[in-house]
Amino acid sequence: MSLATDSPTAPAPTAGAQSAAPTNFWAIWNMSFGFLGIQFGWGLQMANMSAIYEYLGAKPDEVPLLWLAAPLTGLIVQPIIGHLSDRTWSPRWGRRRPFFMIGAVLSSLALIAMPNSSALWMAAGLLWILDASINISMEPFRAFVADLLPANERTRGFAMQSLFIGLGAVIASAMPWMLTNWFGVAASAPGTIPNTVKLSFFVGAVAFFGAVMYTVLTTTETPPADLAAFERDKAQNAGVLAGAREILAAARAMPATMRQLALVQMCTWFGLFCMWLYFGTAVATDVFGATDPSDPRYQQGIEWGGVCFGVYSAVTFVFSFFLPPLAKSRGPRATHALCLLAGAAGLASVAVIHTPSLLLLSMVGVGIAWASTISMPYVMLSAALPAGKTGVYMGLFNFFIVIPEIVAALGFGWVMNNLLDNNRVAAVVAGGAFMAIAALLVLRVQVPEETA
Repeated sequence: MSLATDSPTAPAPTAGAQSAAPTNFWAIWNMSFGFLGIQFGWGLQMANMSAIYEYLGAKPDEVPLLWLAAPLTGLIVQPIIGHLSDRTWSPRWGRRRPFFMIGAVLSSLALIAMPNSSALWMAAGLLWILDASINISMEPFRAFVADLLPANERTRGFAMQSLFIGLGAVIASAMPWMLTNWFGVAASAPGTIPNTVKLSFFVGAVAFFGAVMYTVLTTTETPPADLAAFERDKAQNAGVLAGAREILAAARAMPATMRQLALVQMCTWFGLFCMWLYFGTAVATDVFGATDPSDPRYQQGIEWGGVCFGVYSAVTFVFSFFLPPLAKSRGPRATHALCLLAGAAGLASVAVIHTPSLLLLSMVGVGIAWASTISMPYVMLSAALPAGKTGVYMGLFNFFIVIPEIVAALGFGWVMNNLLDNNRVAAVVAGGAFMAIAALLVLRVQVPEETA
């Protein structure tokens, strides 16, 4: 479906220098569908990587450092891919879609290999490859929406991404539990990576590739408004050094809204990282009572942790329908603050819950916060970005996601060992505290008028 021809009235070109998309539900559906597959990759990783590391012999205080691959690859890959996609144009494949395809192929291969790791170093190395590959696909998707939709439609566009992120994560997170309890997949030897996890990653590889290719084949990008000027600028600024200078210049000229959102993002993602690192293993040890990964209750707890992640993702899916009208009535700033407070309350409640089913209630708040986190900051940011720089700025914006994750990966193991006595639940509650701080910080962000 060509986004340029679905409406009789074509809006003016957007900041991405492409003609804006019409207000057509299926056009927005098609351009966002790839996120369903991308979230399979993220969802399987978030729900299972800490357990995979512990199955392979890692201790709780060693887990954060083993996760270092995720933020480091984002720090390096996202601004580079954003810059390259800003400067790419193919009459057949467009600007962003070549990167979607490359990332999808590499990510699918890494997903197949990951659960077959035989040693910690192998799993950690594959996580580097997987995260780099997912970032190649994911980063241009944010710019894709800003390219193709006018400012007054971007809330719908980013909310649609939230919808697919939620739906994909529901299935991916709960898949090992479903394979065990619904389909009777046989258990593996105690203390080894379960067969359900291996099969889930294989299904995730197929879903990732298929969903991304659906977007590639159903959504048509239109060329820059002045293609000759675009090609001249590209030729004049070719080369690695020129690209690096352009990225640094963009960082120095960062809009005020982006600077203000930086602290919000850093606190939010530090809190989320604490949850992703330790929630599943906290459920296994503190709720199900497992003593170590060879205890049968450990797999049961990890699978139930995946179900909990599936519930917060289901809440994200449902709540995504309510985000656009809520943001319209309250504004994106107040909406995001309320949603982050809901997430903080959900994570804090884990400290007093000892019944597995009650953990699902905690995940309601987390799902509301997650739906807002993957949409509202981008709504506030997109209208503040200069023309033709959407990709590189979206890549730079992810610095404020990966920097707190790098800090957590390098330093939170020491905190776990020396301050929290390797208490996984305490780490999850700390994540809730950071999310509450983020809710207060978002109230000071200056929101451009067209997104308010």
